[in-house]
Amino acid sequence: MTGLIDAQNSSGVLRVTLNDPSTRNSLSEAMMAGLVAVLASAATDHDVRAVVLAATGPAFSSGHNLKEITAHRKDADGGAAYFAKLFDQCAALMMAIVRHPKPVIAEVNGLASAAGCQLVASCDLAYAADTASFCTPGVNIGLFCSTPMVALSRNVAPKHAMEMLLTGDVIGARQAQAIGLINQAVPANELGEVVASVAMKIAAKSMATVKTGKQAFYRQLDLPLDEAYAYTARVMTENLLTRDAEEGIAAFIAKRPPQWTDTE
Repeated sequence: MTGLIDAQNSSGVLRVTLNDPSTRNSLSEAMMAGLVAVLASAATDHDVRAVVLAATGPAFSSGHNLKEITAHRKDADGGAAYFAKLFDQCAALMMAIVRHPKPVIAEVNGLASAAGCQLVASCDLAYAADTASFCTPGVNIGLFCSTPMVALSRNVAPKHAMEMLLTGDVIGARQAQAIGLINQAVPANELGEVVASVAMKIAAKSMATVKTGKQAFYRQLDLPLDEAYAYTARVMTENLLTRDAEEGIAAFIAKRPPQWTDTE
């Protein structure tokens, strides 16, 4: 936890707020380290059932801190070692979201640029104010958004991803929804309520089942079709043998609310 991040748990939903508006919530070394630490803590906290990533100020995140990057050009190697370490740290943050046992939801009420857009694309779900915007503008400053491209290209169709990457243009929330970058664009004054409703709905499910499903979702994406079916058949078989699947099916048949154990 750092002063750059605020984290509050309410009814099982951990709301993690990027709070460095002076740098437009840039993904500085300190910000990324703080986010990784909060996510790691949430992963083993039984009181956390879903995570929401939000931000203060006019930007969700402006991406990497360019002043921090520029300062290391004075290093003996021109900054090469630092740059490699920085992008490794960023990749670790994105993977911490994808591999997190609990759903991570982006709540975007501002600009998500470059690695900030990557952060949104890496989340399991994303909702935005209809006034929010998104871009991968590295090409405009001679630095192609190659690492943001990884998450972006896994969320939107190739031609939409390439258009964002090659032009650097800013797109609005409605267009971001249309191309699949976010789930929904809503009026700004309704954003918090919409995200809270989704998060609470997920938090009411069996956490063991949600963990199993999230892990399987990302793993099967990279498998050939026949291997994906074979893998998910094994997952469903194992899932059916869990206490929560037995309880959930019994509750459905008996027309009563299920009592989850959250055990795998």
